[in-house]
Amino acid sequence: MNNAVEARRLLRAHRYGVLGTLSEKFGGHPFGSITPYLVDHDGSLVILISALAEHTRNIRRDPRVSLITHDQRDANIQTQGRVTALGNAQYEPDRERAGRRYLRYFPETQTWFDLPDFSFYRISPVAVRYIGGFGRVHWVNMANYAVAEAAAFAQQEDALLAGLNAESTKALSRLLRQRYGIAATDVRAIGIDCDGLDIRHGEQVWRLDFAETASAGSLAETLSRLVAAGP
Repeated sequence: MNNAVEARRLLRAHRYGVLGTLSEKFGGHPFGSITPYLVDHDGSLVILISALAEHTRNIRRDPRVSLITHDQRDANIQTQGRVTALGNAQYEPDRERAGRRYLRYFPETQTWFDLPDFSFYRISPVAVRYIGGFGRVHWVNMANYAVAEAAAFAQQEDALLAGLNAESTKALSRLLRQRYGIAATDVRAIGIDCDGLDIRHGEQVWRLDFAETASAGSLAETLSRLVAAGP
């Protein structure tokens, strides 16, 4: 697995980071905001922000942004994996499509989604800095970061989720027990992409990475192997 895929997987594994914008009020000084985000099929980052927020005003003035997240499972800040995406934040006009996927991950934002002053913005990375641990520091190859078949993955996702949630919830519970040691019975698959599967249990979302990056043509088979794995 190359460092670009590792960086993309680290971004997918987490749900919030520090969004850096250029301050309108203070002449372009960097301004940081804790911001939930969701990585879409193509590797872009989708955020839901209010027109009243400082970072939104900054983005409207200058769309150049960064977002950093880190491996929040590692207690040692010096050895944590971390990734910074640099890109341009643009208004996302397809509110309904973005909302369907985003609200599966952040159902608590339904109230905000319903308010007229909240909008989706999409950060399309132009560069990604990945630190995988001590001495593992890279500007990743963006051609390797990009997902060429993003549209095909998006077209399959809803049907594959419906099948998993109708037929395989016991297997999903077993996988969470094997991977994370948790006893979960009320589980639901909420997202599938080329790198893995996201499962909701209560208020927590758990990530199950595939052994290898899936192609659009092999995604259903990759899921079947994952669900069938283990005792």
